[in-house]
Amino acid sequence: MNIIEALNWRYSTKDFDPNKKISETDFDNVKELLRMSPSSTNIQPWHFIIASTDQGKKRMAKGTQGFFIFNEAKILNASHVVLFCSRLSAGKDYMQHLLDVEDQDGRFPNEEIKQNVNGGRNAFADIHKYDLKDVQHWMEKQVYLNIGNFLLGVAALGIDACPMEGIDVKALDEEFGLREKGFTSITAVAIGYRTESDFNTTDKTPKSRLPESEIITVF
Repeated sequence: MNIIEALNWRYSTKDFDPNKKISETDFDNVKELLRMSPSSTNIQPWHFIIASTDQGKKRMAKGTQGFFIFNEAKILNASHVVLFCSRLSAGKDYMQHLLDVEDQDGRFPNEEIKQNVNGGRNAFADIHKYDLKDVQHWMEKQVYLNIGNFLLGVAALGIDACPMEGIDVKALDEEFGLREKGFTSITAVAIGYRTESDFNTTDKTPKSRLPESEIITVF
């Protein structure tokens, strides 16, 4: 489907069919969507934990107990669940690692451009670290760029999704030992296939967006 069809087809799926699974080919595409997302200065401050088995989804569902119990069934019935995680910091070693990977991928035609890219990325990181004092928030914004890209991408593959901020991030950080690894969980996205009885399908609950005249100004 084209991009407009995908935008109108997708919605936050509330009821996943537990008997329908994402194919291996589509799962490879799902992983590539996560990896190829844009980020400011190509900083890529993320890690993704994907639950693909019943046991894995049960572990992920530990973040939906108590107040967040309304999201438990989505996690358990989905084909896969992706936990989007953000780095807690981006220090000198990580910045060098990024530069080395880019260099190995042939990103720099010469040493001057390589050092310009490295200097620019570090300059932006320092602005957020020292001047704006929001470096962790800045990195979380990049993760949200990835989430938006991911939701549209899986829709183009004909895969349903439900982004869930209603999770216990502390419980999931502890379950997967994220903070010790320098990360924290942000949002979970369940992916799979809708049931015919899902109340939130667009034929039962039409999409609603503010009109173009209200949100777009063209000069």
